[in-house]
Amino acid sequence: MFVDKPKGLTSFRVVELIKKKFKVKAGHTGTLDPLATGLLIVLTGKRTKEASSFLHMDKSYEVEAILGMETDTFDSEGKVLWRSGDEVTREELERVLQEFHGDIWQVPPPFSAKKVGGRKAYELARRGIAVDIPPQKVSIYSLELEDFQVPHFTLTCDVSSGFYVRSLVHDIGERLEVGAMVVEVRRTRVGPYHVEQAKNLEEMLCYKSSG
Repeated sequence: MFVDKPKGLTSFRVVELIKKKFKVKAGHTGTLDPLATGLLIVLTGKRTKEASSFLHMDKSYEVEAILGMETDTFDSEGKVLWRSGDEVTREELERVLQEFHGDIWQVPPPFSAKKVGGRKAYELARRGIAVDIPPQKVSIYSLELEDFQVPHFTLTCDVSSGFYVRSLVHDIGERLEVGAMVVEVRRTRVGPYHVEQAKNLEEMLCYKSSG
């Protein structure tokens, strides 16, 4: 089933709610941060065994971000590490965005589900343990600046599996030397599936199955 995940819930929590509502075995095919909204593919029953076929699909995102601030989570829910009062022009931002095309090496955020020594990185980060996550090769097929109103900017991107939007925004901020963090993220596509095909979670949970 295709779920339009609301903001504030973990992907795991969405799956648990669906399990409880429909009394079925269920699992998702790719985590969305609690901050993020959009397409979450949830497989139920015997189809949970097909999860691996969805893991390597390309994805599309809409991203709202802000310049001049860096946090430990790379988004607005984290602890502010530093701020910058320097302004960035649209031309400077567009010039940096041109560096993020094709295959790149990307370091996942310290607060992520990436495994480090058998533990999820965010579990270690929450305990104050320094996390050294090796970079991974990912791909950016398209990256467009949709809007720029200093210090806010909006991007759309088509990327490979394993890509972290928070790391992209963080790296953009580092290249500009002013810092940047994610404010909103919406996943609009997973492979051939689009968020327009998804049902609102609240409506889905209110659905009464026949029988």
